Amino acid sequence: MNSRLGELPLAAAFPPADSDQWRRLALGALRKSGKAGDDTLPEAVDELLAKVTYDGITIAALHSGSTERPPIGVPGAPPFVRGRQAAGAVATGWDVRQRHAHPDAGVARAEILADLEHGVTSLWLVLGQAGLAPAELPAVLDGVHLDLAGVVLDAGAQTAEAAEIFLNVADDGHAPTAKVNGNLGADPIGLHATAGTPIDLPVLTTLAARIRGSFPNLRTGMVDATPYHDAGGSDAQELGCSIATGVAYLRALTAAGLTAADAFAQLEFRYAATVDQFLTVAKLRAARRLWARVAEVAGAPQIGAQRQHAVTSSAMMTARDPWVNMLRTTVACFAAGIGGADAVTVEPFDACLGLPDAFSRRIARNTQALLLEESNLAKVIDPAGGSWYVEHLTDELARTAWDWFTEIERAGGIVAALDTGLVTARIDATWATRSKRVAKRSHPITGVSEFPNLDEQLPVRAPAPVAAGGGVLPRRRYAQVFETLRDRADAHPGSRPTVFLATIGSVAAHTARASFAANLFAAGGIATVSGGPGTDVAEIARRFADSGLPVACLCSTDKLYAEHAEDVAAALVAAGAKKVWLAGAPKRYAGVDAYLHLGCDTVAVLETTLADLDVKAAS
Repeated sequence: MNSRLGELPLAAAFPPADSDQWRRLALGALRKSGKAGDDTLPEAVDELLAKVTYDGITIAALHSGSTERPPIGVPGAPPFVRGRQAAGAVATGWDVRQRHAHPDAGVARAEILADLEHGVTSLWLVLGQAGLAPAELPAVLDGVHLDLAGVVLDAGAQTAEAAEIFLNVADDGHAPTAKVNGNLGADPIGLHATAGTPIDLPVLTTLAARIRGSFPNLRTGMVDATPYHDAGGSDAQELGCSIATGVAYLRALTAAGLTAADAFAQLEFRYAATVDQFLTVAKLRAARRLWARVAEVAGAPQIGAQRQHAVTSSAMMTARDPWVNMLRTTVACFAAGIGGADAVTVEPFDACLGLPDAFSRRIARNTQALLLEESNLAKVIDPAGGSWYVEHLTDELARTAWDWFTEIERAGGIVAALDTGLVTARIDATWATRSKRVAKRSHPITGVSEFPNLDEQLPVRAPAPVAAGGGVLPRRRYAQVFETLRDRADAHPGSRPTVFLATIGSVAAHTARASFAANLFAAGGIATVSGGPGTDVAEIARRFADSGLPVACLCSTDKLYAEHAEDVAAALVAAGAKKVWLAGAPKRYAGVDAYLHLGCDTVAVLETTLADLDVKAAS
């Protein structure tokens, strides 16, 4: 910074700091929190604070310029890490793409026109069993200017039929064919993975030949990686499977007579954007690098600019406390924009409940409008570029994904890897790890596993059409295990299942652990009642007996546990307690059956408690 007084270095008023000083200060904080002992050395801080992703990538707590990074190039040039276009989205912003799946053509058309009038720039139309009948396309697109709004079809097994109808609509003078843009949505391998449909590569190649020359801005193939994400896969698994699918499509297209440049131009990639904003940013940047590497191997690195469509994750969405989904999708949309996605779709917050209403659709599109028009996210080209953390994470993710892609290729390609169970086994292993973290709440889900609202009134929505299943990839949501427990508790006849909290000592003494226990039980739809303050064992037992409940949980401080826990537990058992829990670290207290603590298997606790409360599982 220059001034009339000369140069003013940033932070000139502060003494210089180094990483060793940071470690010493961090160690002091870790000791206060109990995560480090008095004999812990500063050198151990990095390991104590590091996190490991589902791909096994270690994320350090502190990154510095000493971290080695590969060359990332410049925006608009290979390896396209910094973006597909040199100017990024500065001029127009990213493409705001809204998904439409309402099966009623009249309703769908009204929703489409409302979206386009209020800022949506392209349409994602779900057709067939999961949405509109393809024959309704002409009526649904009546009034849509195809030279202004792109259209992406998603018709599954009816792709060929839907594409032909759409092309006829476009040919009927709706717009000059040279200005029609979008994607016909051919993804035969993705359809095989999700629905078990036989792979029909000719649907891709035939459509490519059909539109080549007459529709230069229309693409044929959609490499949809979201099914791998929705099955519980990791970011690298999603990336590796997408690149393997893209390569399979390139082979089919070039074998059908297209040049490499034409084949690359026919494909678009769809990825999930999650609430983990940095991993989402890194995933989109790594995806462009991986696809650029494929183009380099093909001998034409300049044609490897991957076109990306990011959609907020379905797996992270919740049916319970759905309003929190607005926060999740906002963070995911932010990450998709920062990561350089060409098009972004924000799922309505009520997507898990059925067909979205006008309010939720407005919130979805306005989320993007606010980020684009008020936060100006698109006004900076690759804002994450140069960040030591993001560049390192991008590199690690790209390398891990490339290893997975090459393993798929060695197995015979993506089709063979799907059919032999290689992909499913790898994703299932990741899902098992993720499920353990969800169950232990180290992967918390706000409104579901954390801070659930037992008195919530869920909005009612019309049922949404369901896509055909039957493939090797299931559809999973992170919250589903807790939501199943909540449904089970809600279906219990009579009053809500309830646990008695035997609170020992003063309000100040027991509040922290009583709140912890109440929050944990509520995650399974179980209410709690407090016995109130006091240390009189007989009085605590009397209050429990008056409650008529079979399960109790002791809540207090370690000091008061040492004095009263065993006596209170014995009195509770004598008063009829079937199970006695204690909120705190596991110790050997006579009469206490089990313990609630940070890192415990919350799902197992809730399943056991519901069984102890005679709450039947759904038949």
